[in-house]
Amino acid sequence: MKRICTIILLNLIVFLFITTTSYAAPPVPMGIVTGSTKGTYYQFGLNIAELVKTKNMQLKVAPSRGSVENIYAVFKRPRTQLGIVQADVLAFVSRIGTDPVLQQIAQKIKLVFPLYNEEIHLIGNSTLTEFADLTGKRIAIGTEGSGTYLTARLLFEISGVTPGKTITIGTHEALTQLKAGQIDAMFYVAGYPVKLFSDEISDSDNLILVPIRNEAIGEFYPETDIPAGTYSWQQQAVSTKAVKAVLVSYNFRNKNCANVGRIGRSIYDNLDWLQENGHPKWNAVDLNFPLKGWEQYDCVRKQLADIPAAARRTEELNPVLEAIKDVLQN
Repeated sequence: MKRICTIILLNLIVFLFITTTSYAAPPVPMGIVTGSTKGTYYQFGLNIAELVKTKNMQLKVAPSRGSVENIYAVFKRPRTQLGIVQADVLAFVSRIGTDPVLQQIAQKIKLVFPLYNEEIHLIGNSTLTEFADLTGKRIAIGTEGSGTYLTARLLFEISGVTPGKTITIGTHEALTQLKAGQIDAMFYVAGYPVKLFSDEISDSDNLILVPIRNEAIGEFYPETDIPAGTYSWQQQAVSTKAVKAVLVSYNFRNKNCANVGRIGRSIYDNLDWLQENGHPKWNAVDLNFPLKGWEQYDCVRKQLADIPAAARRTEELNPVLEAIKDVLQN
């Protein structure tokens, strides 16, 4: 009898062990494509990944060359459910009605949330005082896979300013060449503070943030400032222009629909945590900012359905979207 009781007890212990361990589901694998490892997109990705760990989700944060690459990655790349892109790049894609591939991408890419205004950083040598001074100069405009590249091209087209040469290189290489005097200025579209510029520029480099006060550009991109002291080498506030960064997803109709919705709800419910523990730019995030022309992913809307209507705003015009439409129609 004692032997039988022992066997029953052992079997009970084994059963309880199997029962308690078999229901510990593995983390749900997800992916987000961002930008340079020293840029704001990448830091935001890391912050979101840290947050959703508490929801049993494992979010892989992938660096990239920027918004143009990110749109296609979300559309096509396996296990890349989310991406961060510039609103003007997304608007540009949606307006190219003659290309069937771009039409399909525009139909399948959905807004999860608007995030924040990205400042257009124009960094140059100290001889430059305004945007018009770029005429005839050697300017780095980002790689062809970046949102910076498209924005810089649009800025030159809108303003009528013609550089002497545009160089399509990455941000790190551009900064190296700028310090060496091989180029005169570089563009980088990112929310301040940009880690690269904080870490790798000092007073001795004799570089400045060049103001962008061009009136023609101001008709298309909203005005903003990079506050004084954002970077140790920048003592005065600098006037520039802004682009809205947005979090997007593919229009999934499978389990990823629910997974993206869960991430969206987690971000919405824990914005205070992200503002306290994440990149400083989280403090500028307005998840309820209405971007007219962008349809929020229905899988996210479902997760937010119990939030009182008073907490959500009615649609307003997205000046960047409307501006890009005007440019492309001319």
